[in-house]
Amino acid sequence: MRRANRLFDIVQILRRSQTVRAKDIAEELEVSERTIYRDISALIASGVPVEGEAGVGYILREGLDLPPLMFYEEELEAIVLGARIVESWADHGLAQAATRALRKIEGAIPEHLREHMSNLAVDAPANHWAEPIKVHRGTLRRCIHEKRKVRVTYRSKSGEHSQRMLRPLLLSFFGSIWNLTAWCELREDFRTFRLDWLEEADYLDDQFEDEPGKRLADLMARPADQR
Repeated sequence: MRRANRLFDIVQILRRSQTVRAKDIAEELEVSERTIYRDISALIASGVPVEGEAGVGYILREGLDLPPLMFYEEELEAIVLGARIVESWADHGLAQAATRALRKIEGAIPEHLREHMSNLAVDAPANHWAEPIKVHRGTLRRCIHEKRKVRVTYRSKSGEHSQRMLRPLLLSFFGSIWNLTAWCELREDFRTFRLDWLEEADYLDDQFEDEPGKRLADLMARPADQR
């Protein structure tokens, strides 16, 4: 990594945290602590408002004006590919949001990166295979944000149907499959449901509280083999 790029990255790391140790910066950028100390001294000498000391940590004070968007070519490639996947696989609302985001990025980055962005060799074509989804994913997302319950009819792998009252918590994407993770009031536990196996969904106005033991954070705190 060129030193100029590393100095820029150090500033970005300082911008997102209150106090950062040189050791942590060195680990993230995969260089030695001594290199970070030299770089921070160079930043201070050039007028960047960095305060702190070795062994304690560093903080970036107000007063530094940097371009809001600056990417390495590989970072830009990752962003574009991610947005293309959203355009191709997500619901209509998210797909449109991804398209708008790409346009904003394209309009804000330097000319040489804009040219690179228009010639990326990554894509996620829309003519893919996927099981049809009957429920409205955009509405499910709103129910998650607004903490509204959803009543669904679910078809299991064996073909059996059941009615479930859910507290929707997370939409996740695995390859060609979308899943809904929720607190299931029938099972009194967390459950994950394939969206293509949901036959019907009623999006209710009933809101639920973030009760301890029933939150997404509680599920994620469990060991991986117990989720």
